[in-house]
Formats: sequence, C-alpha cells, structure tokens
Amino acid sequence: MSTGIQVDQAAVGATPYRRRLSIVVPLAFLCVAALLVMATLGSLLAPQDPTAQDLLSAAAAPGAGHLLGTDSLGRDILSRVLVGARPALIGPLAVAAGAVILAVLLGLLAGFNGGWIETLIVRIGDLMYALPGLLVLIVVAGLFGGGYWVAVVLMIILVSPAGMRLVRSAVLTQRNLPYIEAAQTLGVNKTRLMLRHILPNVVPTVVAMFLLDFVGGLVALSTLSFLGVGSPPGSADWGLMLAENRPLLDQNPWAAIAPALLLIIAAFSVTILGDWLHARLEKGRSARD
Repeated sequence: MSTGIQVDQAAVGATPYRRRLSIVVPLAFLCVAALLVMATLGSLLAPQDPTAQDLLSAAAAPGAGHLLGTDSLGRDILSRVLVGARPALIGPLAVAAGAVILAVLLGLLAGFNGGWIETLIVRIGDLMYALPGLLVLIVVAGLFGGGYWVAVVLMIILVSPAGMRLVRSAVLTQRNLPYIEAAQTLGVNKTRLMLRHILPNVVPTVVAMFLLDFVGGLVALSTLSFLGVGSPPGSADWGLMLAENRPLLDQNPWAAIAPALLLIIAAFSVTILGDWLHARLEKGRSARD
C-alpha cells in the first residue's frame, strides 16, 4: 500500500510541472519561430524605411503612424526592431555553429586519441578558457574599430574550449565501452569510429552546447553593440538601439524596451528549447542503449 501511495504522490507532484512544461515549451517554439520570421522577412514586414529620418516626429510616443513610436531622429521603432532581427541573430548563430564545429573536432581528437594530442589540445583549451572573454572582446573590437565580424570570429575561438571539454568528457565515457572495443577488434579505423559510432552518442551534448553558445553569443554581441564597439553607429541592431534610446525613457520608453524585450525573449526561448531537446535526445539515446 505504501508503494501505491508514493506513486500517487509522485504523479500528483509531477502534474503541475508537466502542465507548466507543456505550456512553456510550445510558447518557446512560437517565440523562436516568430524570431526566425522576423530575421528572414523583417525588411518586408517593416511598415516604413528603418533608416528614414523625420526630425519633426522625433521621440514620438506610440501612435497610428508609428505603432512603437520613433527614436530621437524620428526613425520608426517597429521597422527598426523588425529589420534588426537579422543582424541580432545571424552573429550568434555563426558563433554557435563555429564554436560547436571546432569543439566537436578538438573534443573527438582529444578524447579518443589521448596521449600528447590530448595534452596539447587540453592545455591550449585551458589557456583560452582562462582568458576574460568579454574583456578580450572589448579590447580587440576596440582596436579594430568596432568590427562586428571580428568579434564573431574571436568569440568562436574563446567559446569553443568550454565545448571541447564537454565533448571530450562525453567521448572519454564512450571510448572504453564494449562496442568500441569490438569495433577496434574488427579493424574499424579511428575516423570511422569517431564519426560513425562515437559522435552520434554525444549528439545530445552537442545540441545543448549549440543552443547555449547561441544564447551566449546573443548576449555578448549585444553587449558589444551596447558599448559602441559592435555594430556600426546608426545600424538597426538591438543592442545598439538599447544604448541609443536610453535617454528617451521618459518620452518614448518603447524605443528602448522593444529591443531589450526581444533580446530577453530570444535568450529565454532558446535556453528552454535547449533544455527540452537535450532531455528528449538523452531519453531517446538511453532507450536505444
């Protein structure tokens, strides 16, 4: 009887969580889908030219002509946040893709081969991991005159060591399992073992790492733009818009709130999807094992 009561309590306790999860995950999917539409079709959806200035309508509150009002130069805020979705999301996507590719390659090499290869990769990774990433980004971006894509490349290099550690740890777990030893006995070469046998088993880690790197890239690149060393002045970038429109909080707060809110929604939505996908992939891998 005690077992039955425990099961019932667990089921009751899990019900609110499952309900919350069933609501939060679809909302995250909808938010990500909306952001992708904005990034793809933002220039077509924008009701006005995002660069057109109208000083007579500067810092106007939301109204019929400007649903989110205007900035200090009279530019339409709604049009600028729609067009700004592409540069705001493309950079973090490039950071995540580049960092994951580099981390997977180095993690597989280090974890599977061991020896001096592992020592060299791990020591270089430790050195890069010890650097204050944001400070290095600010300094280098400032030296290059605020180059956005310079910051993206540098972020890939700085972010990949953390991912390399995760992949290496997952590979070390798989390396000594019976199926790998059996494949080695049959004469399967190392490249095939790493790509066809080990890599599929670390996919959950890689997917979670990709989405988390995207969020990290989104926050870091927006911070650089906010500080004035990211996107060039005047461009429709969410971080830059937040910095430019802070003085307008008492006139048209939506000029700063809109880009800030979109950054928060993007970060939270992708993080939630990352957790959900990782759990689903891990569950599916455990079921196959």
